[in-house]
Amino acid sequence: MTEIKFGTSGWRGIIAEDFTFANARLVCQGIADYLAGEQLTSRGVVIGYDTRFLSENFAAAAAEVLAGNGITSFLGVRDIPTPVVTFAILQGQRDGGITITASHNPGPYNGLKFSPHWGGPAPTTVTNAIEEKIRALTPDQIRRLPFDKARSSYLVNDIDPCEDYLQDLATKIDVGLLNRSGMKVVVDPLYGTAVGYLDRFLQEAGLQVEVLHNWRDPYFGGGRPEPAGEFLVELGEKVRAYNAHLGLAVDADADRFGIVDSRGQHYEANLILSLLLDYLAETRGWKQGVTRSVATTHLIDRVAAYHGMKVYETKVGFKYLGEYIIKDLVTMVGEESDGFSMRGHLPEKDGILACILVAEMVARTKKDLPQLREELFAKVGPVYSQRINLSLSPDAKEKLLARLPQPPGSLAGQKVVQHITLDGHKYILADGSWLCLRPSGTEPVIRLYLEAHTPEGLEKLRQAGEDFVKGN
Repeated sequence: MTEIKFGTSGWRGIIAEDFTFANARLVCQGIADYLAGEQLTSRGVVIGYDTRFLSENFAAAAAEVLAGNGITSFLGVRDIPTPVVTFAILQGQRDGGITITASHNPGPYNGLKFSPHWGGPAPTTVTNAIEEKIRALTPDQIRRLPFDKARSSYLVNDIDPCEDYLQDLATKIDVGLLNRSGMKVVVDPLYGTAVGYLDRFLQEAGLQVEVLHNWRDPYFGGGRPEPAGEFLVELGEKVRAYNAHLGLAVDADADRFGIVDSRGQHYEANLILSLLLDYLAETRGWKQGVTRSVATTHLIDRVAAYHGMKVYETKVGFKYLGEYIIKDLVTMVGEESDGFSMRGHLPEKDGILACILVAEMVARTKKDLPQLREELFAKVGPVYSQRINLSLSPDAKEKLLARLPQPPGSLAGQKVVQHITLDGHKYILADGSWLCLRPSGTEPVIRLYLEAHTPEGLEKLRQAGEDFVKGN
């Protein structure tokens, strides 16, 4: 058995290889022991799951272990988006939540995510404590109560938070504006949990909605349930065919968003987040600040400066961003990997909200995304971003890691003026462009994030970054 380790958002593995019922039960026993140690066992735990192979069975297994430890669970009657699990935790004032999901990973994967009572992703201190509990366990120490007995003892209870979540969402969106807009959108839930959430909200708000891939397919059409451009080609085609205003997509557990304009062009999260920040500042009057991860665009910083807002920079991972929502310090939080939440909402990324807010923005401004982008660039200056993964041999990766603490004097003809080591290595150049390198913890891959003020500058920086990684 490989060691069970929690990543930036839970523990994941290949079904039947790493992610087995035996391992899932060990993790749930570790969570139960953690909750008992924190005296958090009286208010129950929400259990959600996505549309992957056997997800509902793994969720039932989690409920059995919690019941065996005397902890009541509130189990979804159907698959539930990750942000809706968070909503249910907060609404019911529960002691935490367990979600069976591998998010945007391909079909062979599944995973388990623990959310503490405040709803956001578990911080490293919590997951380290759970891992320590797991390492101390043997299989015969797992306490289980058979599912039927647990249900008859009311230690397992059904829950369907859909209605309450959608009603809450309607208080944060201008539904009347959407109703009057006459907009047509195409929604792609990518075979995942957002079916009956994102499409239903928009239909009930009065939009014309076409829906793709709104049935369960654990193979996710042979791709990844990730709302990235390469997986949204069909969405773009349907947007053009239906003459729609927007294409809106989320990943399998609906915490990530993907946006396609009326021409079928996919928009990276960095640009959408910047547009939403400007929109929220202009229409809601919220200017408390903004939090972004270290690898996320500085276009956000330009928008924040325009509105006199403070910028907070964090490590990569929404567990570092959510606390700013809890403390009501910011207008919104965002990360380049399609993560968004806003003031008064959840300390968890919510792709459903992000999609609907983009629809509201287009409806209110009566402008397509290309025009909104150009107007934003005219207001704060243009910024172009890119992220690429570079595969390296283990030996080459080790040599690079040894070099990274000593930044080069210059890159792409620009002097390196700042070196940020908050998460990975980020080199700020004299003209404000930057490059960030973050090694994968599990693969011989380096994630290279780039940003410049012109497409030509971005390409020059990309070449320089790749040469630097390769030691040229």
